[in-house]
Amino acid sequence: MEIRALGGQGLEVGAEGLGLMGMSAHYGATDETESLATIDRALELGVTLLDTAEGYGPFLNEQLLGKALAGRRDAAVVATKTGIEFTDEGALRGHNATSEYIRRSADRSLRHLGTDHIDLYYLHRVDPDVPIEESVGAMAELVAAGKVRHIGLCEAAPATIARAHAVHPLAAVQTEYSLFERGIEYDGVLDTLRELGIGLVAYSPLGRGFLSGAITTPDDFAADDFRRTDPRFQGENFGRNLAVVGQVRRLASEKGVTPSQLALAWTLNRGAVPIPGTKRRRYLEENIAATAVTITDADLAAIDAVAPHGVVCGDRYAPELMKNLNG
Repeated sequence: MEIRALGGQGLEVGAEGLGLMGMSAHYGATDETESLATIDRALELGVTLLDTAEGYGPFLNEQLLGKALAGRRDAAVVATKTGIEFTDEGALRGHNATSEYIRRSADRSLRHLGTDHIDLYYLHRVDPDVPIEESVGAMAELVAAGKVRHIGLCEAAPATIARAHAVHPLAAVQTEYSLFERGIEYDGVLDTLRELGIGLVAYSPLGRGFLSGAITTPDDFAADDFRRTDPRFQGENFGRNLAVVGQVRRLASEKGVTPSQLALAWTLNRGAVPIPGTKRRRYLEENIAATAVTITDADLAAIDAVAPHGVVCGDRYAPELMKNLNG
């Protein structure tokens, strides 16, 4: 797999990463044995960027990754996140991006990961009650202490990104980006990243699984799968969005690839490092094959015709979570 620069701060990663959240939370039943085997296979195939967060579980996902990397820490670029507060017992308390909490949660993440450094440390969400300068200042202190190599933000507005970058250079911003969600092309985020030389990490590059083509009814979700509360998978939105997926499936078939591979190749073509989440080796291998798919100008035009900005129906999250975006 191609190794590419992620931003302008010297961080290099495999062209495609792996999102680990579903191995521990939010996407139905989990299987630690298969999850560990999937991480093993990812490393074998050249994936280096492994994405987790203290909130996935909470803590279980970081502990899983620590177990997977025992004895071979240098094989991976470990990315985790802070800024959403949990007690040591795992109780959620809400936003907390104060310098005190960031320092405390970083030490806890290091323990759970079984490592002495985090390669890429994100602020999971901007705290509306804490100036971004304070939050990033605390993260910069962690860099100076050698506990963190690079820092980034998740889901931040252009002005916030610029203010943060002025305090300490950001290696990356992570945000949702896919054929289903192209908002950053229009709200100034993508322009800001390019202007400042900040890398783009795309989470949910398969539209939370919709673009895989494997989801045909809401009944495909387990009872505890959070997508049951996702507006894009509810009511009339589901059918309308499924029709868009059908067009993507058609384009993929004409190109001789799977819908997932077409969607991921498009994201790679746009300059992002996608981190599709999976907890099974067979889907991992399918996803990684997208790195060998070439997207032509004709492909881009065809994709724009069937999946332009705004074509997808429904908000990205349930209402109580939408207010946490783009701080």
